[in-house]
Amino acid sequence: MAANTIRKDIITKVQRVVLKLGSYVLTTPSWKLDRKVFSDVIETIADVRARGREFVLVSSGAIAAGMGRLGLRERPRLIAQEQAAAAVGQIGLMGLYERMFGKFDIHVAQILLTHGDLRDRQRFLNARHTLHSLLEYQAVPIINENDTTVVEEIKFGDNDSLSSMVTNLAQADLLIILTDIDGCFDKDPRRFKDARLISLIENVDSDIEQLALGTKSKISRGGMATKITAAKTAARFGVPTIIANGKTPGNLARVLAGEEVGTLILPEKNKLASRKHWIAYTLKPQGVIQVDDGALRAIVEHDRSLLPSGITGAQGDFDAGEAVSCCDRHGSEFARGLSAYSSADIDKIKGLNTADIQGILGVCRNPEVIHRDDLVILREG
Repeated sequence: MAANTIRKDIITKVQRVVLKLGSYVLTTPSWKLDRKVFSDVIETIADVRARGREFVLVSSGAIAAGMGRLGLRERPRLIAQEQAAAAVGQIGLMGLYERMFGKFDIHVAQILLTHGDLRDRQRFLNARHTLHSLLEYQAVPIINENDTTVVEEIKFGDNDSLSSMVTNLAQADLLIILTDIDGCFDKDPRRFKDARLISLIENVDSDIEQLALGTKSKISRGGMATKITAAKTAARFGVPTIIANGKTPGNLARVLAGEEVGTLILPEKNKLASRKHWIAYTLKPQGVIQVDDGALRAIVEHDRSLLPSGITGAQGDFDAGEAVSCCDRHGSEFARGLSAYSSADIDKIKGLNTADIQGILGVCRNPEVIHRDDLVILREG
């Protein structure tokens, strides 16, 4: 099937879009909010919404806007200063969204998240219910990381990562990432004039990941590497991603019309269920469980649970119920899951049969260390 036919087929089926807007897209070189971009994006959203589609925005720009208001020339290095810039900028950012969407009688809603809001399953589901209610009220949710209070332990890392998690949270059909370049190229277009745009990526493999080298910026955290990682994460949930230039007027409208703009990354055919996607890509592993070759084969080839007999060691300090990485004997991660036992208990029962657990720990809460329903395979063995 031709690339343009694939796009049109995908766009035709889309009902709910997660739209991520980067800092460089939303701000001018002097770090003021770019009203021309806001106007172009919001007019497009208003037009498309009138035809029945829904939008959830993941918006950067608070820190950059705060920098402009405070007269800062580069991103603050101290966390407290960065948080102060975010607090100043967030007011102007949301105020502009509200005024410009208001011209079309569209309500907006601010949702500020930290990773702590999504790593707890009940709070994750509560956030999903809130999003769905806002969409039922025909409001446009605008999500950002809560930069005013976030600390390293509860950071998403960047809004590209957050946008990919929101595809699961919002149960979206498409992720659009608007940035300041035309898409993913075969080499850095800022350094090589002969760089060619890759219009279609069927699978994000190691070659694609190597092409998407990270970029350094004075105001944003992400680069093309984080966008490709976000697309790969969304693909596991069965969601396609389009990366396009948000500075080019009319680009969003062309993307939503199915035109060949930017880079389209196709979804995986065998999508993960929402809960397994949450385990693999929303939770942060708190430790590592190392397994032998037999356990690796049982999990990857036969969809089995992880038993204590196949464990050779545990690293890190984690409690029962927390997410962990499962690694082979070379230390390479192949799966993630929720451990039924703490790292301290695993050290005591590793290599033993399930029948021995009670004798060692005094109680056998679960025969499996990680049940297959709580285990997600990330790569083949």
